[in-house]
Amino acid sequence: MTQRRDGWRGPILQHFSEASAKAGRLTVVSDPDELLTEPGVVERLAARGFELITFGDPVAFRYAYESRFRQHWDRGEATHLIVVIRTDHGDLKHIPHDLLEEARESGRVLSFSLVHLFPLLAPNVVAELDPQHFDALAHALEHANPGNLGTNATRDFVLRHVFDIAPELIKQPADLLRVLLRRHYRSQVLPESLDARFVEVLTQSPKWRSWPLDRVVPDREAFLTFLAERWPGFLVSKGLEAVPGRGPAGSSISGPSDLPFDHDDVRVYMDNLFVEGLLEPTAAVHPIEDDRWFGVGIAGTPASSSEGRFLQLLDELGSTIPDSDDATHQDWQDYSLRWGTWVRLRWQTAPDREASSEAAAVAFVGNVQAAFSTWLLRRFGPMATLPYLPRPVLGHHVPHYLAHHLGQAGTERVALLVIDGMAIDQWRILRDTLDGHHIDEHAIFSWIPTLTQIGRQAIFSGRIPLEFATSIAGTHREKQHWSNFWQDRGLSERAIRYLKPQGKKESFEPLAADILGAADDGAVRVIGAVIGLIDQSMHQVGLGTPGLHGLVEVWSRTKQLAGLVDALIQRGFGVFITADHGNTFGRGFGKPDVGATAQQRGERAHIFRNKDFRDNTAPLYPNAIEWPQIGLPQDYFPLIAPYGACFMHEGKEAVSHGGIALEEVMVPFVRITAAR
Repeated sequence: MTQRRDGWRGPILQHFSEASAKAGRLTVVSDPDELLTEPGVVERLAARGFELITFGDPVAFRYAYESRFRQHWDRGEATHLIVVIRTDHGDLKHIPHDLLEEARESGRVLSFSLVHLFPLLAPNVVAELDPQHFDALAHALEHANPGNLGTNATRDFVLRHVFDIAPELIKQPADLLRVLLRRHYRSQVLPESLDARFVEVLTQSPKWRSWPLDRVVPDREAFLTFLAERWPGFLVSKGLEAVPGRGPAGSSISGPSDLPFDHDDVRVYMDNLFVEGLLEPTAAVHPIEDDRWFGVGIAGTPASSSEGRFLQLLDELGSTIPDSDDATHQDWQDYSLRWGTWVRLRWQTAPDREASSEAAAVAFVGNVQAAFSTWLLRRFGPMATLPYLPRPVLGHHVPHYLAHHLGQAGTERVALLVIDGMAIDQWRILRDTLDGHHIDEHAIFSWIPTLTQIGRQAIFSGRIPLEFATSIAGTHREKQHWSNFWQDRGLSERAIRYLKPQGKKESFEPLAADILGAADDGAVRVIGAVIGLIDQSMHQVGLGTPGLHGLVEVWSRTKQLAGLVDALIQRGFGVFITADHGNTFGRGFGKPDVGATAQQRGERAHIFRNKDFRDNTAPLYPNAIEWPQIGLPQDYFPLIAPYGACFMHEGKEAVSHGGIALEEVMVPFVRITAAR
């Protein structure tokens, strides 16, 4: 019964009972398919008394092992450690000899693979899937019982039962648009082989051969461009008057000119795309005064105004808050992008908003923050073990993701721009200045507490905070972290550059000149740079979030960032933009008198060297969060202010960071390339 409830995880979890946790202290697992790092597996293992650590860098592993586990064992504390190595069972030679021998003596050297979990399916296809899809896959196998399937049959099975894509049922353009809209609206990533199979099956029918399937199926930005270029023609076909000289000059993406935007299954998505700013309302037709559904896609109508979009998005987001218990990290990643759009609209329209609308907004924000903080406290821990593919999830995944793509077409050189303190809503402002580029946009989680010295070091080192414990209090090791990461992957020191502003007050022009100077060196293949303008403004501004938005708007209008991105692309760089953390507004609810007991004292987070010091301080501040030591050094105990509050004297206000508000934790991760 238990195994059935655990689904595909059952054959793994049967080896890890509460009894076995008490019987021995160490298990070594060969896990080439990264099954034990799936959040559901991690949660269940933790509930049974097991702790998991992944073997990677030998030095970092030894430090984590000695500090987190060996000391517990020496004190006689019952802690069962699972050491996971992401190689085949026969390749365990890198595991420290003393650990491996101990595990062998107790019969606790195990191995798991997808071949054993899904024996009916082609293993090369299953291996391409994100583990989040294994539940759906196991459920489908249980009910469909398809027998042994080859490669293409497995792909067809996965398309139908995991991604709800059945090519043989796509008969009309509305059917195809519905499938593509559902997929791209959710920013759903499919393995390349599944996209190729989908296109292959469709093009067997002559009716789809005029469609640019190789572009609009896998590429979200190309699909959105495809829709945008055909939208004005649709409006004219509905009897609207075209504005002379404002129509599209021509389509950059070939294919049919007429699309069934008014089909019931299509227009609901189109409405959301305009409301969320993924499509821009067209100025190619004259505004209308009636309330027809497509008004949101026409510039100058009430529905397309910032206020109209704000109210529509408030309703939509209010009804789709991810469940605090069952939501996945992907749910919050997708939600946070829409949240960022709404927050921007909120402050754009704030001066003219009615009191009732603002009250609804305040209540909505409270509901979102409560759901997010509840979810984080339960699910952040298991995320620390997630792989960095197909997309980064946490900040330390970023350089690993870049390394995976370095050398691929279009990414012979990479530049990572880390905009210190940039929240997703501020990114939405800057995004508007990057016209004419191909933008692949996602959200990732910052490390908690959301402090610069943690977030930036995680990004530049590719390590969790525990693994840079000796430098966790500052940022002075970032350059060395960045260099070490890339040299470990075969790059020469000359091929690596790290740049940040010089002095306390950043001027963008000298930094941009330094970045382009590095890019002009043909030997340089990777650039990492810190842009500090938003973080500097955050700590100086006294106008709250609207004031900070205003300063970001001013900077965006200079198009300095867009100019730097253009210049890097021209020099052959794939450009990636992210942030170490975001920011939020808070009011003072008291300033702890902690003296030397606190390792760090910030507006949103205080860090204590001793758990007792933290525990004694917490009761003095209502609803303060005693954040658990997830991925943190053993002498690092955060106390985090609740949403809307700061560790400041009452009456003071600040835009700051360090806590677990949605706009602090979720940050953009963006890839920018030249438009095709």
